[in-house]
Amino acid sequence: MRIATFSHQGRRRVGVVSRDGTTVTPFRSEMFDAALGALPLIERMAGGAALPATDGHPLALAEVQLDAPLPRPRRNLFCVGRNYHAHAKELRDSVFKNHNANAEAWPIVFTKVPECVVGPDAEVRLPGAISRQIDYEAEVGIVIGRGGRNIARSEAMAHIFGYTIVNDVTARDVQIRHQQWDLGKSFDTFCPMGPWIVTADELDATDTRVRCWVTPAGGASELRQDARTRDLIFDIATLIETCSRGITLYPGDLIATGTPAGVGMGYDPPRWLQHGDVVRIEVDGLGSLSNRFVQEDK
Repeated sequence: MRIATFSHQGRRRVGVVSRDGTTVTPFRSEMFDAALGALPLIERMAGGAALPATDGHPLALAEVQLDAPLPRPRRNLFCVGRNYHAHAKELRDSVFKNHNANAEAWPIVFTKVPECVVGPDAEVRLPGAISRQIDYEAEVGIVIGRGGRNIARSEAMAHIFGYTIVNDVTARDVQIRHQQWDLGKSFDTFCPMGPWIVTADELDATDTRVRCWVTPAGGASELRQDARTRDLIFDIATLIETCSRGITLYPGDLIATGTPAGVGMGYDPPRWLQHGDVVRIEVDGLGSLSNRFVQEDK
């Protein structure tokens, strides 16, 4: 099942996308507050409630504006760095040089603030003089469905509600300068998310393909990232186990699983995003997420 958050006639709603991807049927509006997107639905179902009834009137997907499925997450997103071997290698002398040289020792976990989330087709703002080294990172995001603390790896997959796509946009110079990565990862609009959540019963995210294209303004689309999640250094269950050690995870929490090789910083010379560039991410079984990058006026 694909759960989408969308806006229609000035109103935010949550609904189920049809199998052919042409329509979305809203849930009955009185069942929960849709201002926070799918979060109240996930919390409701974690408490044992059944999937809410729909209002029975499908809307053409082309006539609605898709929002991020979790437009304002409950709290900071958990994010994982250095989680594909090739990506760890391409940045080993830059963002990873001060970390344990053994890529398989422990996951690197940092956060992005909830306020940086934007949806499909939303503009991502390039911050001008603050940073001119803006990079893309295509990732699979885990959406927690059943909370818990000290979740064992053997039980972790049962805690997943579903998956979505995340672009972990990064200001590389700010990331390196501060060593703690949160500032360089959390600029406004730096977390495109979508196009929806695919429930865990319909996707084997442990082995799916992740690709990312960059299309310069007026130029041809170029495939930059291409990998499978089976190549993760720390698999999905391990990430849930790690993030829940001593920390209670809640329904609706999101864990971004890391990005493959091919980021802009990994090129020589680096290939930073420019005004008018469009970044499109595709994950098999999840769909695609596309965003245009625009220069801020100030």
